[in-house]
Amino acid sequence: MALHLPVMVREVVSLLNPGPGDLIGDLTVGGGGHAHALLEASAPTGRLLGLDRDQAAVDAARARLKRFSGRVTIVKDRFSRIRERMAVLNISGFDGLILDLGLSSIQLEDPERGFSFQRPGPLDMRMDTDTETTAALLVNTLSLRELEELIRELGEERFAGRIARTLVERRPFTETTALARAVADAVPGRKHRIHPATRVFQALRIAVNDELKELSEFLGLLPQILNPGGVAAITSFHSLEDRLVKKGFREAGPRLEVLTKKVLRPREDEVRSNPRARSARLRAAKRPG
Repeated sequence: MALHLPVMVREVVSLLNPGPGDLIGDLTVGGGGHAHALLEASAPTGRLLGLDRDQAAVDAARARLKRFSGRVTIVKDRFSRIRERMAVLNISGFDGLILDLGLSSIQLEDPERGFSFQRPGPLDMRMDTDTETTAALLVNTLSLRELEELIRELGEERFAGRIARTLVERRPFTETTALARAVADAVPGRKHRIHPATRVFQALRIAVNDELKELSEFLGLLPQILNPGGVAAITSFHSLEDRLVKKGFREAGPRLEVLTKKVLRPREDEVRSNPRARSARLRAAKRPG
């Protein structure tokens, strides 16, 4: 299994500043990279709850964090359900929270998951494989208008109409690289800064996993689940997410104090060593008290 490189770990640990006895929530625990750093920083008595809706990520995190047994609990769940999970575990609040909204290497590098257009695989894109909606279902059943709207709004793709028409003409699609080729054929020009299918795959992934609704619901809960003085750090990877985070922090009013007046971006040396970090945007807020 691929080792996931967590993004902006130094900045996250600095913002959360966990200490002994603190309870941290890593609610997109992924491969456990952020959780590992936070558990080390809060030694010897800091505790961590890790959540992820991807069972493969849960398994990977449990393996990586095994040496912190007794200080860490990892469960499969969506972060929008944190209140329900807190009730089950008798948790009243967190001293620090982290959300990393990007895909992990565990997901991207497994062709059977269908997240990447660089390897042939089924058009799946489900983070939780227990759910029913797949990318193939959306591509093959949405009307032309619905597909165009999805690509334009969730992918911010200016050629959404042209791409949607091509996909409807050529469907059904069952495989990632076939879809990517069709998108590339629909986009004019030969030179592109990013692969022509990037935004289409983003749009489908967001829709399959209902990611923006999930994030909006969580942001509404945030002031209630942080302890006084607790800090939440959220890393997003595209403008739709980042705008939601910025808006959510602002609308919390006096219940949250924004710590990042300007969005934080990864350092140049991190981008060189981990190119996937280049689009990361980190914002943090604190509950006063």
